[in-house]
Order: sequence, then C-alpha cells, then structure tokens
Amino acid sequence: NRRMIGGIQNIGKITELRQRIFFTFAMLAVYRVGAFIVTPGINPAVIKSFFEQMRGTMFGLFSMFSGGALEQLSIFSLGIMPYISASIIFQLLTIVIPQLEELKKEGEQGQRRINQFTRYATIGLALFQGGLLALALENGQFGAGAVTNPGWGFRILCALTLTTGTAFIMWLGEQITERGIGNGISLIIFAGIVIRIPSAVS
Repeated sequence: NRRMIGGIQNIGKITELRQRIFFTFAMLAVYRVGAFIVTPGINPAVIKSFFEQMRGTMFGLFSMFSGGALEQLSIFSLGIMPYISASIIFQLLTIVIPQLEELKKEGEQGQRRINQFTRYATIGLALFQGGLLALALENGQFGAGAVTNPGWGFRILCALTLTTGTAFIMWLGEQITERGIGNGISLIIFAGIVIRIPSAVS
C-alpha cells in the first residue's frame, strides 16, 4: 500500500508523465464538448423525445456507447464504431489476402500502411452510415419533424458532418495514443460509457 501511495505521489514529480496525463484529459474534454454540438438541420427536441421513449432498448445501448452523442444527434453521433469496424475488417483480411499478410510481417512500416488503409475504410464506412442515418431521419424513423429542411442538401451535409466527426474522433484517439497515456480509442470508448453511468443507474 505504501508503495502504491508513493507511486501516485511521484506522478506529480515526473514532468513528462504529468504532461501526458494533462494532454489525455484535455483531448477527452474536447471529445465531450463535441458530443454536445448538434448536427446541422436537426430538430434536437424531436430526437431527445425519441430516445426518451427508447430507454432500455438497443437504441439506448448505442447511445451509451456514443457517450450520449447519438441521443442528441451531435456531430459525433457515429462515434468511433466505423473505425472499430474497419479495424476488424482489415484484421480478417490479413488472413485472407496474402499481400496484406506480407505487409503485416514487414513490422512497423507494414503496420503503418495497414493503419492507413484502415483510415480510408473508416471514412468510407462513416459516409455510408451517415447517409443511411440521414435517410432514416428524413423518413421519420426518429420521429416526425426531426429534419428541418429535408432534401439532398441535408443528406449530403449530414453525411459529411458525421463523417468529419468520426474522422476527428479517430484523430483524437491517435493523438492520445502517441502523446498521452494508454490506448486513445479505448479511452474514448471508456469515457463515453463512464459519463453515462449516473443516468443509466438512475
């Protein structure tokens, strides 16, 4: 116990570690702020009413993993899920496609190229999911009047906004991994879940 207490006290004395911890919390704070920025063209009251009715269902679970961003249809509504999906896809493809398997065997340089492919796939998946979400909003799946000005303008803007949000979260995660503490993507997911625990318990 004394060693543990001493180790915690020494954290403040190590400059680099202190900077990394501060940077991590700063990036997570930016993520939380973004979760409250509503996607343009959305009526937040209608979306909020829909999710209040959906508490305890699968929609409520998705909302918890997004840290409440989906519940408010914020710019981070898609969360980091497109990146996770793309990562899983490429993990499976390395087994099936010999070229990817060779890249993986090249070490750090090969892994960087696979990571680059994963980023591109993330953007593609986010655009696809953002487009589907825009259509669902227009069709009244989240309640009548959820979209203020339906049409192609809204669909394109919504898909691009949500894709940009996912790309930004992906960048935040990578920055935390490189300049902060721990795995950035895991910390972002963890932060989204933890912030929802009090409301979930109540």
